[in-house]
Amino acid sequence: MITRTKLSLSLTLTLMGLFVAACSWGAVSSESSQSSAQPLANAASHMADMNMTAKQPSEMSSNPANANEIVIQDFSFQPATLTVKTGTKVTWVNRDDDPHTATATDKQFNSKTLDTGDQFSMQFTRPGTYNYYCALHPKMTGQVIVK
Repeated sequence: MITRTKLSLSLTLTLMGLFVAACSWGAVSSESSQSSAQPLANAASHMADMNMTAKQPSEMSSNPANANEIVIQDFSFQPATLTVKTGTKVTWVNRDDDPHTATATDKQFNSKTLDTGDQFSMQFTRPGTYNYYCALHPKMTGQVIVK
């Protein structure tokens, strides 16, 4: 028959053994994460550089499929000024993590709040300059010029 003292001693030794094992595993884990942290940071930096490089050519070149698209990203409208022909339908696409709107300063159009991935389209039937902003972030502004 196991006495209370033997059971208590056995339980204490088992818990101490688990504690020592956990501490040792944590030390090994920390060392391996520290040694792998630098390559991971370098890889993340390289990926960010690749993303920036990948974005720049597409922003500078005209892509016929997206020629009438305004991307909302990084708290800005890209392009900030879009020139289109009369009758063109322009689409705003929110690719930001925060919600935004496309609201005309003269109230001719106003999107609902656009969450990530949402779109809003407006057909411009009359020539003119249409200034707009984000109602949630008024410093975000853009312009559609219709010729």
